[in-house]
Amino acid sequence: MESTDSSSGAPTTTTTKDPITLLSTILRLTEERIIPLTRAGVSSGSKLFGAAILSRSSLRPLTVSTNNERESPLLHGEINCIQQYFTLPPASSSPEEEKEGQYRIPTKDTIFFATHEPCSLCLSGITWAGFNEFYYLFTYEDSRDLFAIPYDIEILEEVFRVKAPGDTETSLKERPLYNRRNKFFTGRSLVELLEEAMLPEEEREKWRGEIDRVKGLYNGLSETYQEGKRGGVESASVWK
Repeated sequence: MESTDSSSGAPTTTTTKDPITLLSTILRLTEERIIPLTRAGVSSGSKLFGAAILSRSSLRPLTVSTNNERESPLLHGEINCIQQYFTLPPASSSPEEEKEGQYRIPTKDTIFFATHEPCSLCLSGITWAGFNEFYYLFTYEDSRDLFAIPYDIEILEEVFRVKAPGDTETSLKERPLYNRRNKFFTGRSLVELLEEAMLPEEEREKWRGEIDRVKGLYNGLSETYQEGKRGGVESASVWK
C-alpha cells in the first residue's frame, strides 16, 4: 500500500495487492493477452506497444489493447486502451460487474499498465483520464535501443525540455524527461515494483529472470515490425 506525503504532491494510491502478486499478474497478462494482440498488430503495420487497465481491488483486466497506428497516428497502445475503456458503460458498486469489456469503474480504482514507458502523448492521456498509478515493462531507452524507436525520448527532449538560466548542455541532458511522481500520478517500471518487494535475494533474482523472459518475447515482434517498415507496409504514423 502506498501513501503520499503532502510535500511531494503525488496522488495517494491504495493498491491492496502485494508487489509480487501485482507483478506476476501483469507479466501473465502481457504474455497471454497483450502479446497475441500485438503480434496481429505489428503484422499489419502497427507498433509493438500495448496496454491494459486492471481493477485495483481484484486485479482483473477491464480493458486490454494494443497500438493501432494503421488507422490513426494517435492510436498508441495506451490511447487506444483508454478510448476503448471509455466506450464502456459505468459499473454499479457490485464487484460482479468488474468484467472485462462490459463495464468501467472510476479510474482512481484502477491500475494502468503500459508495455513500454508512455510517450508524451500517452502520459497526457493517462493524466487527463485520471489514472493515478501506472507501470511499464520497457523503458524509453529500451524502446530506442532494442526496438529502434527513439521518438519517445526525442519528442520529450525537443518539445518539452526547456533550458533554464544557468543550464549547460550537460546539466540539461541530466534532467529527467518527466516527473514520474507528481500530483497527478506515480509511474514505475516493473523492475522498480520488484525492488519494493521484501524478498530474499534468491527469490528476487528469480523474478528478475521472469521479467527478462517476458521482455524476450518481444524480440520476434520487433523483427516483424522492422521488416514491415522496410517493406513499406502502410501505416498512418509519421514517425515509424
